Amino acid sequence: MTLSPPEQPQAPGAAPASGPVPGAVPPPGCPAHAGGADAVRRLYGPEAEADPRGLYEKLRAEHGAVAPVLVEGDLPAWLVLGYQENLDVARTPTRFSRDSRKWRDLLEGRVAPTNPLAPIATWQPMCTFMDGEEHQRLRAAVTDGLARFDRRGVRRHVTRAADQLIDGFASYGRAELVSQFAEHLPMLVLTQLLGMPEEYGPRLVDAARDLVKGTSTALASNDYIVMTLRQVVARKRAAPGADFTSSLIAHPAGLSDDEMVEHLRLVLMTAYESTANLIANTLRVVLTDQRFRASLAGGRMTLPDALEQVLWDDPPMSTILGRWATGDTELGGQQIRTGDMLLLGPAPANVDPSIRPDLSAPVHGNRSHFSFGGGPHECPGQDIGRAVADTGIDVLLTRLPEIRLAVPETELRWVASLITRHLVALPVVFTPVEPAEPEPSTAQDHPGPALAAPAPPPAGRHRASSWTERWHRLTRLLRGSRR
Repeated sequence: MTLSPPEQPQAPGAAPASGPVPGAVPPPGCPAHAGGADAVRRLYGPEAEADPRGLYEKLRAEHGAVAPVLVEGDLPAWLVLGYQENLDVARTPTRFSRDSRKWRDLLEGRVAPTNPLAPIATWQPMCTFMDGEEHQRLRAAVTDGLARFDRRGVRRHVTRAADQLIDGFASYGRAELVSQFAEHLPMLVLTQLLGMPEEYGPRLVDAARDLVKGTSTALASNDYIVMTLRQVVARKRAAPGADFTSSLIAHPAGLSDDEMVEHLRLVLMTAYESTANLIANTLRVVLTDQRFRASLAGGRMTLPDALEQVLWDDPPMSTILGRWATGDTELGGQQIRTGDMLLLGPAPANVDPSIRPDLSAPVHGNRSHFSFGGGPHECPGQDIGRAVADTGIDVLLTRLPEIRLAVPETELRWVASLITRHLVALPVVFTPVEPAEPEPSTAQDHPGPALAAPAPPPAGRHRASSWTERWHRLTRLLRGSRR
């Protein structure tokens, strides 16, 4: 749940809504003082949630490549809008550190423990919050672990998982592709790559969505994810396998249990959210843009090319939190003070007029977008995410070639948070088909966290595989859905 902001931005000296030290005043030169408090726009609340892309362009028109903004709790920050400025911040950790312990508002007690940003902004022992040698040590463990999965092996996991999900709705002639496909496919694959049982998937999906949205229960969801991952690490220490968790345990970097849990959470959360959004965004374009679909069908554009176009136009992450200034500096014409927080902006950077003056011009196959960040902290798992997305979409379009949108495009809705813009639903119809032949399960022997028993299948309908029925019924139960 997004915090309900007051009707006007708070004036300097007013206590932020998340409960900082009473009477605390933003220091001179910080974003909250830029142009006066009334000029600072929020990246949360009604305006940001209704049209984040429109808000970015307002900020660009008002401030240029770097804009002062307020985040949850009316905490000041800088949003980096320009493409080159984003690259500059990402590539110079000596000026803009990933260590959130440098955050002045945190040091001065203005960030309440209950602030929804706490789970993703508070320093943790993982590579994304470090620079220099320690970052290199931990990053090597992650990249080496991910490198053991070749694209062919990942595609086998994706194909099997996609077939199972499609089997859950193939015979009905209709489906909702966000909740029944895009949100679940990445987690199914990740549970396998991380060495988890398939039964972990449903609740991890819900916890991951809740944490990324920064709701009032985000902290509890974060605790659940951490607890689950600690169980996985303990089990893999006792019985290692050919999976990412076992690779972290055996890596010469010598990660502690806490470091392993944090890096498993990092891979789980970033890969899940970004890949789920990439799948949903690409499917939306395929279903709503006839020229786009015709280019795919006619061979003028490959599915990997299509993914790169979507990554330019609708990146999975709108903003990336965060960087912290190591000293007073200048960026995009703005005076940045020591300890200021900066948010990288893949969404506004990718449509920066200085690099894309004509947004209608195709950029098929061009990977120079900022959707996965840049510099030493560029997303290490982006190729796995691409493999999950293009393989899963290919399986879906191959099995359901006549699939089409079930509602007018104008009825599609999004929900937005500080970090993401998420398609709510993508209802489709198609000619019903029979489920694929089931493959032998590769699920682990040990059970996951306690799960509710599945309900019986709907009367008079084809029964899909027991695993698929269980998956969808658990998901409906956990989400409170009646579909």
